[in-house]
Amino acid sequence: MRALKAYLRSPPALIGSVILLAVLVMGIGAHWFYPGDPLGLAGRPLQWPGQNPRFPLGTDSSGRDIAAQLFHGARVSLLIGFVATSIAAMIGIAIGALAGFYGGAVDTALMRVTEAFQTLPNFLLLLVLVAVFGSTIETVTIAIGIVSWPPVARLTRAEFLTLRTRDFVQACRVQGLSDAHLILREVLPNALPPVIVYASVVMAVAILLESALAFLQLSDPNVPSWGNLIGLGRNVLRTEWYVSAIPGVAILMTILGVSLVGQGLNDALNPRLASGR
Repeated sequence: MRALKAYLRSPPALIGSVILLAVLVMGIGAHWFYPGDPLGLAGRPLQWPGQNPRFPLGTDSSGRDIAAQLFHGARVSLLIGFVATSIAAMIGIAIGALAGFYGGAVDTALMRVTEAFQTLPNFLLLLVLVAVFGSTIETVTIAIGIVSWPPVARLTRAEFLTLRTRDFVQACRVQGLSDAHLILREVLPNALPPVIVYASVVMAVAILLESALAFLQLSDPNVPSWGNLIGLGRNVLRTEWYVSAIPGVAILMTILGVSLVGQGLNDALNPRLASGR
């Protein structure tokens, strides 16, 4: 309850929540606002926004409605961000928890694996995975989650290293509780707040990574994602810049919303910041 009150008192958190709610409404209501196939031909190509009342945001170089792709793309981008973040969180928390709780040889081995994944830049490793396993939207989402877990593992490990020596954990050890109970029921709940806050960063990066892949035409072309729409406008960027600019603004606002929500969660879940208000 204290955390919720602190969150609601944070102006950045409220602004971010409003932005994300608007994007969520776009995604959920896409089939009501724009029924039919958003990738189907709708009219004359490259009509500017406002030129035709049927297409308030204009059409792309293939004659498809940009507004329809924008609404349907909101669902795709949010799903990619949420699923990829969930995959990264599950892998990172599992590895970080084991490394931080047991320490020693287990910690050394798991951290070497983490460092091996961090040797290559995220995007370069993502390109390799997509080239090997294909560019369907499911593969791209899983690949983004796989390349995004190392920072989560390091953060979780740091929290476990701090918490495993606390008095409440030692008291549970004296009672003879199993390691699984200590990890899942005692340490992990106390280690989650900073991980939850960092998840907002992972989600924002996941949306950007998919957009970058789509811009390079390496994402699924059969999905109306914002990245694909930006990629379609690449060839007409000098003349019909709106084709890329409109989905670009949508991505910018979504990432801004996610970042503001993350800031609000940090203020709400950090006891020192919350108590200072």
